[in-house]
Amino acid sequence: MTEKKHVRKFLLTRPTIGSVTLSAIVGLYLALFTNFTFWKKVHAYLGFEPGAVIALYIAIITLFIAATTLFSAKYVIKPVLIFLIIAAAMAAWFTDSFGVVIDTDMIRNAMQTTPSEAQHLITPGLLLHALLFGLVPVALVLWVRVVHRPIMQKLLWNSVTVIACLAVFSVAALVYSKAYTTAIRTHRDLVKTLNPVVAIVSTAKYFVQAGQEAAIVVTPLGLDAKVSTPAGPTTKPRVTIIVAGETARAQNFSLGGYDRETNPELKKRDIVYFPNTTSCGTATATSIPCMFSQFTRSNYDHYKGLANEGLLDVLSRAGVDVAWFDNNTGSKGVADRVTFVDLAKSTDARFCSGGECQDGVFLDKIDEWLSNVKKDSVLVLHQMGSHGPAYYIRYPEAFRKFKPECMTSELGNCKDSEIVNTYDNTILYTDYFLSTVIDRLKSRSGTMATSMVYMSDHGESLGEKGLYLHGTPYMFAPEEQTRVPFFVWLDQDFQKSMMVDMACVAQSRTQPMSHDNLFHSVLGMMNVTTKAYDQKLDLFSGCVSRKSS
Repeated sequence: MTEKKHVRKFLLTRPTIGSVTLSAIVGLYLALFTNFTFWKKVHAYLGFEPGAVIALYIAIITLFIAATTLFSAKYVIKPVLIFLIIAAAMAAWFTDSFGVVIDTDMIRNAMQTTPSEAQHLITPGLLLHALLFGLVPVALVLWVRVVHRPIMQKLLWNSVTVIACLAVFSVAALVYSKAYTTAIRTHRDLVKTLNPVVAIVSTAKYFVQAGQEAAIVVTPLGLDAKVSTPAGPTTKPRVTIIVAGETARAQNFSLGGYDRETNPELKKRDIVYFPNTTSCGTATATSIPCMFSQFTRSNYDHYKGLANEGLLDVLSRAGVDVAWFDNNTGSKGVADRVTFVDLAKSTDARFCSGGECQDGVFLDKIDEWLSNVKKDSVLVLHQMGSHGPAYYIRYPEAFRKFKPECMTSELGNCKDSEIVNTYDNTILYTDYFLSTVIDRLKSRSGTMATSMVYMSDHGESLGEKGLYLHGTPYMFAPEEQTRVPFFVWLDQDFQKSMMVDMACVAQSRTQPMSHDNLFHSVLGMMNVTTKAYDQKLDLFSGCVSRKSS
């Protein structure tokens, strides 16, 4: 018999396996081979008590076997097991490679991402991982012939297996319950990495929330809003550009003390930088709508953000011209009711390739917009900024200052120092971009009073504590993901129109700031009066000379 015939016979001779046995094998595989991060944390947090670690292995394995056995039924077992294997394999890649937690916010980010953004995550490493930990196990499940008992025997055998597993789980968990409770309370990230449980539960929650959000009717805000007469004399239109930064972290801004010169241009401009600023979230889908809402981080949730109008609506209702220029994945609902221009789809070869653009694509459009300003106006620029993991494509050749760089989206193939170099080059380019925007505004000083506000949406992990990228749940997110750069620049005429003492503002620069301040500070800057305004959250309010009544 030829070798080919032997192979063909082997493939056609499908081995048989009992349904409960297959369920147990898959449960064991999921518990041990798709949970490397979880077990790594278990050993780190409970390693001082070996008995607790062993008991937890027993508890988790029996729990997974009980869960897979629940689906041990004809026509159901293979589809469910295949789904669990694929879900676990994909979630494990991102958890193990980047340290991310697949919670509801992360699922929302994934659902809102664009094809061009997603392509940077589809790397050779991901494909190899998917093959070894997903497709190969799936092929084996498809290959074997599952033997099912008669229905009554199946019900009895499955029930006995599930009950026995749950009994073992309960005993193992109860013996060391104090150790587990302490570990979970102290290290809240532990349970969040259990795969594929967290990913599946988070996905289900996302779709439930999406169904509820589809029926939202947006509540108007600031119905009483109006632009009052500026405190100081001015006859010029008052113009503010708000730059919503992307993935810029405060730790890498030399304006805040970073030992590398990443802000050589901004330091030459007369800005006030606030080094102690925190974000509302750790991902764009949360931070952008939160920072433009009237809610503080402690009062904000995704539903509220969608169900209520925000800063741009109030400004527009007051009579201010408002526009949003986007070079990212959209405004997340913030600009749904104002002028929206999507520059991410630009084909300008100077800045764009592969369906994405560097932030230089904004500059000509800013000039066009400024040339058409007739009255008080606000323009929001939503940057691509420092979005990873493809940091190396976020800046032109001229900004490749820090070397060697990580010239791939496969961060696992780069040293942390190379990743930091590449990231710092994105900040260097953002420095150039922001200073250029300021210069564009300065050049219009003869016809308008101008200002700029820059605030990043969230930070980024670059290997600290084994974490990369962003999106870690806020409750245990590192400060690299929650401390963001924030500064303001006002030209002389804008300062006079507000009667604000910028020296006074500068003196308060070290005070804690956050996304909570944006809504109210911009209303104050644009002289918009409304009951939605909270003077306590306006960073300028303590430095403004009020007109005598």
